[in-house]
Amino acid sequence: MHEATHVVVVDDNNDIRDLVREYLEQQGYKISVAEGGAALRRILERQSVDLIILDVMMPGEDGITLCREIRASGDIPIIFLTAMAEDTDRIVGLELGADDYLVKPFNPRELLARIRAVLRRATSSAPARITLDRRIVRIGFWKLDLGRQEVFGDDGVGIPLSTAEFRLLKVFIERPGLILSREQLLDLTVGRTADIFDRSIDNQVSRLRKKIEENPKNPSIIKTHWGGGYSLCTEVIFE
Repeated sequence: MHEATHVVVVDDNNDIRDLVREYLEQQGYKISVAEGGAALRRILERQSVDLIILDVMMPGEDGITLCREIRASGDIPIIFLTAMAEDTDRIVGLELGADDYLVKPFNPRELLARIRAVLRRATSSAPARITLDRRIVRIGFWKLDLGRQEVFGDDGVGIPLSTAEFRLLKVFIERPGLILSREQLLDLTVGRTADIFDRSIDNQVSRLRKKIEENPKNPSIIKTHWGGGYSLCTEVIFE
């Protein structure tokens, strides 16, 4: 399948661009390279892109800014390259909508494995995205607009969700009542495994509760199961 897969490598470091391009072309991928945001936009305007490898730290427009722009207009899978190993830096990127990250320096074979995993996840979830697009789902006393990525109550006032919050809520909606561990939620939302210090799911659940729970400290919609994970504990109705 991947002979036709088009990957764009965005990095201001020419050596890294050349290294990644050479290795991935040997694996049969079609590779374009860009030194920054302007070059990336030119590629996106002219060609269909299947995945973007995006450096976080670049002069001018950084990867965080570009990721936010890409996510505002589409759903192309994104893998961050970052020199920052701290959890907070990785979590920020994933919450903006990146599908995975890799810390520099990295082994090209590990990057290849991440690419394949992200593309498998994107391919397997594509039918669900098409089926659920623009549908309204009732979750307790809330309605979720799957097309506009926001929840609203009886007053009709919309509360926008971040990409990370939307993905998390959609996973719960597809599995109502099922207890999902942090590891399962991380795999289902961003397609990667958790380490013992990873608390990104806990942070996302906390932020989501602040938007949809009447009392976030005593939640009735997304409940915690100590030692088990989280579950959606309300009726789900597709309208």
